[in-house]
Amino acid sequence: MATTQLPDALLVRNYIDGDENALAILIKRHQSKIYGFIYSKILDRDVADDVFQDTFIKVIKTLKSNSYNEEGKFLPWVIRISHNLVIDYFRKNKKMPMHRETEEFSIFSIMTDNSPNIESRIITEQVEADLLRLIDELPDDQKEVLEMRIYQDLSFKEIADLTDVSINTALGRMRYALMNLRRIIEKNQIILTN
Repeated sequence: MATTQLPDALLVRNYIDGDENALAILIKRHQSKIYGFIYSKILDRDVADDVFQDTFIKVIKTLKSNSYNEEGKFLPWVIRISHNLVIDYFRKNKKMPMHRETEEFSIFSIMTDNSPNIESRIITEQVEADLLRLIDELPDDQKEVLEMRIYQDLSFKEIADLTDVSINTALGRMRYALMNLRRIIEKNQIILTN
């Protein structure tokens, strides 16, 4: 049991020198931190298990090839490896189709720039201004519930508590607010799209 108190650097040296148990101690010592780091990024136990295993496969290969540069930073080094593997996982799983340029197909025909241009920003601002004017036309109780729900992201229970009404009343006010907005939009033939 005295070996569990050995510093990481000595355990790494022992593993490189052939002591397989030294790596087991290192893994056991740092397992929860490394796995926790991986899981916090991926949020899928099966994938996190795979990345954890891949991390230590890479650690073993590096140590066996004498490529490891000991600076007393074993854990940060392993975390960096796992971080890179997490990034690789997300890159692979973007599910981006691979296209090759041919005479019939040009990559530029599917590439788009989704950043808003000045025209789309002006349209968005106009739509938002129109919507605010429409909301102002609602009765105060409906306007209050709609603003709390949409702009403050409150639950209907929170709205009911704040306005001192039942949840059903808050739901009803929201329903009537939406119905009235639709009626005003149709009556005035307003287009709220950009």
